[in-house]
Amino acid sequence: MTAFVTGGSGAIGGAICVALSKLGFDVVVGYNSDEQSAKSIAEKIEENGSKAVAVKCNVADPQEAKNAVSVCEQSLGEIELLVNNAGVADINLFTHVSDERMQEIMSINLMGAMYMSKAVLPKMINRKRGNIINISSMWGEVGASCEVVYSASKAGLIGFTKALAKEVGLSGIRVNCITAGMIDTPMNKGFTQDEIAEIIDEIPLSRMGKPSDIANAVAFLSSEKASYITGATIKVNGGMCI
Repeated sequence: MTAFVTGGSGAIGGAICVALSKLGFDVVVGYNSDEQSAKSIAEKIEENGSKAVAVKCNVADPQEAKNAVSVCEQSLGEIELLVNNAGVADINLFTHVSDERMQEIMSINLMGAMYMSKAVLPKMINRKRGNIINISSMWGEVGASCEVVYSASKAGLIGFTKALAKEVGLSGIRVNCITAGMIDTPMNKGFTQDEIAEIIDEIPLSRMGKPSDIANAVAFLSSEKASYITGATIKVNGGMCI
């Protein structure tokens, strides 16, 4: 079994890659810029006895998405699981976000998932088997001030999940979505300690999430235990958004 994880060089992506390798998947660690981290994660997976390869993939470029999938298939075989995890975010007033940055956020967070899904689906459909998991955000469900474009991109990802699940279900392909809450990653290092304390006060489980919390949810959706689940949105947010 082969899994392709976009954004695999980051904290959440890396945790997902390692978790999937423990389930027996060979793993493609997709990355755009952090080659060193991607290769380090791939090496860690191989040290644990699974196959892994780091593959450069700018998901915002549809041709590069196709090429990355082709490279993966040549090295590790056909993709049975795609995890669309690549994403970017800004904290800024909507009127202060440049048109170029707005396009970049939408291209990576939403269109990137579409491009990657479109690249892997033909062979999944032919063999009547496949699994796609999209990593969204609770802000895609309820929206966030000063993260308007990010929220819109993640809301689109939830809608994409539901529609695609209906379209490809007859081909034996499951499509699900995970909406992540406040996860302790470098993406959130811009918050002060006082701001983090205020955030934790709003979380019923009284802690920030860990990358492993998202990875565990991905592992579940990747397993036979989730074989009758498709089109679902799984909240992993400690109760912050219910």
